[in-house]
Amino acid sequence: MSQVATTKLSSKGQVVIPEEIRKRLGLEPGAQFVVVGDGDVVILKTIQTPQMSQFDDLVRQARSGARAAGLKQADIAKAVSEVRKAG
Repeated sequence: MSQVATTKLSSKGQVVIPEEIRKRLGLEPGAQFVVVGDGDVVILKTIQTPQMSQFDDLVRQARSGARAAGLKQADIAKAVSEVRKAG
């Protein structure tokens, strides 16, 4: 269930998330957020640090996709080199 509270913006642009909400969401100091603003709505969405096992899955999927597409390591190295030259 949603919980509603009020807070204020400080002169430094800081917003305090009320204690009850921090506790319920398990927010600790240093938590990071994506901030989305649209009209008069501001949304804070926590960013979860991925586990290393998630990266392993992503690498596995990328390798599988590259094999299915017929890419070789030399093709990838060439593409990376071209992007670096363009930047």
